[in-house]
Formats: sequence, structure tokens, C-alpha cells
Amino acid sequence: MEYKLKEVASVIRSKNSGPYELTFDVIFKDFDMYEKVKKAKSINEDNFASLYNIPKSDIISLVYFDPAKAVKVTIVRPIPSGALGETDVYGAQQHAPLMNFEFSI
Repeated sequence: MEYKLKEVASVIRSKNSGPYELTFDVIFKDFDMYEKVKKAKSINEDNFASLYNIPKSDIISLVYFDPAKAVKVTIVRPIPSGALGETDVYGAQQHAPLMNFEFSI
């Protein structure tokens, strides 16, 4: 079955993890869907790198965190926070591609 992440997650957000890293959090609405996504590895380094058009080597960590029914992904920030040409100092607007992410279970 096909799902859109925004339909099964209660929170999809991004934020700074220091000036050189971005962190993405996906918190699922219920444990059942979280467990299905985790078991199928629906969010993984390959599809995240593709979604953000980054090399997999820029993914610092991708962790399924059971107590919060969440997935946390930390990447190398393409442009350091506050640097010339950077448009999102707090990293709070980088989650948009995840909202329409589609996956199968």
C-alpha cells in the first residue's frame, strides 16, 4: 500500500543541529505505523539522499527512536548557518520535501 508521509506523521520538522548540520524529525501518529515503517526501512539513507539530492556520505545519522515513535536524520548542512547565500538560518524550512515523500509498506 502507498502512503504519503504527511498522512501518517504528526510531526515533520527540520532544525539546526549546530551551524554545520541539519536534523530532520518525523514523529508518527501511532506506534503501529511507526513499526511498519521501521520494519520495511521505508525511510533509509538511499531514499533520503535521493530526496534531498545529496550524497549518502552527507548523512551523519539516520536513527529510528522507538520511545518517541520517530525517525531522526542528521545531515551535513549544504551551506553553514548564517553564511553568505544561506536562506534559512534556523534550518526550520528544510522539511518540505519530506512532506510529499511517498513510500510503500
